[in-house]
Amino acid sequence: MIRIDGKATAENVISKVKSATAHLIDRAGVTPGLAVVIAGTDPASQVYVASKGRKARECGLNSFEHSLPEHTTRQELLGLIDRLNTDPDVHGILVQMPLPHHLDGIEIIQHIDPDKDVDGLTEINVGRLVSGNHKRAFVPCTPAGCMILIRDQLGDDLSGKNAIVIGRSILVGKPMANLLLHANATVTMAHSRTADLAAHCRQSDILVAAVGRTEMVKRDWVKPGAIVIDVGMNRIPAPEKGEGKTRLVGDVDFAGVSDVAAAMTPVPGGVGPMTIAMLMANTVTAAYRTAGLEPPRF
Repeated sequence: MIRIDGKATAENVISKVKSATAHLIDRAGVTPGLAVVIAGTDPASQVYVASKGRKARECGLNSFEHSLPEHTTRQELLGLIDRLNTDPDVHGILVQMPLPHHLDGIEIIQHIDPDKDVDGLTEINVGRLVSGNHKRAFVPCTPAGCMILIRDQLGDDLSGKNAIVIGRSILVGKPMANLLLHANATVTMAHSRTADLAAHCRQSDILVAAVGRTEMVKRDWVKPGAIVIDVGMNRIPAPEKGEGKTRLVGDVDFAGVSDVAAAMTPVPGGVGPMTIAMLMANTVTAAYRTAGLEPPRF
């Protein structure tokens, strides 16, 4: 079995981002700018925002980080997004989730200029993706990264391949299914109400698990020779590492499934690194479009 190295693939994407950024600065005098907005003090969100800022600066991007207090009002947050929408130095806007409970995340996301929506979550970008307008769409970063990993194994054209996506979130499952359809795969969209999920999985040449259930996908669910992409990030107790310690595992039983899959992403080190790399790629793409230039392909 091939252990798909998401870390190495992400570094390849980052290398392209760095080159594309340098080219854009040299040709058009434009430095891509990413604005990340966080409200509240959620510890995991603080870590994510800091890592995105570091990666942006490493790539040569301008990083604008806006940290707002827990009690930030709807009007204050929407006002900030209005300013970022019209700021020519900002090409990508990301609002870190979750927001404090009194703020409506869906409303806030829809307020972002679709041409700066590098998370690909506005209804305009969802519509562009579904309709096949990939020249204008921003694709959510995790499924975009998953498609690169799949393409590396199977090529661009997935004609004749059966694919299953477990999970129907707007962040991963639904855009993932649309990307696979666009690449000519025959796609099954599975979820918690799907009858005999294991049987559907056994028919699939490509399996993407994005459901958030610890090691749910077992060895006998997987078709021999399948490509398995595990998007799950589940933290479980790890007493072998010490009292109170934990470790990350995916939605797929890696040890069991690795006996039958042709290639598979580990957790950690698989899909995770691709997500932040594609955020950088989307931001550079936005800057190229703003400058009237053809964006690079990542």
